[in-house]
Amino acid sequence: MSQPRRPTKPSPDHNGPRRRRGRWRLVILPPLAIACAGIAIWSSFGRTAARHDPLTSAVDDDNVDPAVVPPVQSAASRQPPGPVPEGMVWVPGGKFVMGGEATFADAQPNHEVEVDGFWIDRTEVTNAQFARFVGATGYVTVAEQTPKAEDYPGAPPESLVAGSIVFCPPAEPVDLAAYPQWWIYQPGADWRHPEGPASDIDARRNHPVVHVCWLDAVAYAGWADKRLPTEAEWELAARGGLAAKRFVWGDELLVDGAWQANIWQGNFPIENTAEDGFTSTAPVAQFPANGFGLHDMAGNVWEWCADWYRPDYYAKSAKRNPRGPPSSHDPQEPGVPKRVQRGGSYLCSDAYCVRYRPGARGKGAIDSGATHVGFRCAKNAD
Repeated sequence: MSQPRRPTKPSPDHNGPRRRRGRWRLVILPPLAIACAGIAIWSSFGRTAARHDPLTSAVDDDNVDPAVVPPVQSAASRQPPGPVPEGMVWVPGGKFVMGGEATFADAQPNHEVEVDGFWIDRTEVTNAQFARFVGATGYVTVAEQTPKAEDYPGAPPESLVAGSIVFCPPAEPVDLAAYPQWWIYQPGADWRHPEGPASDIDARRNHPVVHVCWLDAVAYAGWADKRLPTEAEWELAARGGLAAKRFVWGDELLVDGAWQANIWQGNFPIENTAEDGFTSTAPVAQFPANGFGLHDMAGNVWEWCADWYRPDYYAKSAKRNPRGPPSSHDPQEPGVPKRVQRGGSYLCSDAYCVRYRPGARGKGAIDSGATHVGFRCAKNAD
């Protein structure tokens, strides 16, 4: 799964279009034809389809690649074990009710799980941090790799160009069901060039890195001697010690009239009034931390988790240290391996997409990044 993919199916906010190897699900726009035009996509955020997953076999929670999700420690700990790793926060283990509102069909049923304590990054991984990784290893992200003709039979040669998915707001109001109208595949877009070749990150060193796919995030985590958080760990961390709250900071959208996360205000997708101060990604830690001292667990960028995505997994989840199902299945795109994403992004609108809430889930093909997808890392207690 290491070859670059071509995109399809971005949601208006999460699950940007993906790069897909082996068969065409999308006509790639040649470089001279790139414009704010639609791409074939599927929306699965605020109005997640409640379709039944046909793969109903029992999930063996132990059948998980330990190289991807190493087992957490056997005993929960309330106290930080040893010195604090740089830039990380200790999340004490414990029981909590995992899941979201009934609106989110794939986040049901709500169920109690117990998670051992773990370390997690205080903020999302930044451009500066990712640059250090690339400088030390020479790593090339999937978005930077030129697709190979043999992986895309029938694709016109001029379309086989490296790039990624970029948000491009339409000029006038559109039907919100017509979400292809605000996504483009942009040649030359990657973590160094978030909007395309003419852009850079010189003034965004402390912004979360974007255009990183799951494979890229795993590579970084391995270099940093960390790993991606499990979905259960991520939700426990996001809730910050609060139980059954609507947001990671409580039940009210605003606190003393102030926005608590970098999300969309205004008429989505044509006008972001930026009442929270930002129209795109924000530097990390610009909003108050949650109860565990973690920043941006809602909004800013979607964050990759270790778990495979299945919409029915919560009915089969392990009760202790769940690590996700052994394989992926998304009935909206059968056969496309996907991992869980969490936290929403700056494109979440409280009037449209509300998946920045702590119990809501996202998903993404493992080899596809986008302009609103990043990550943070976790680490076991030593």
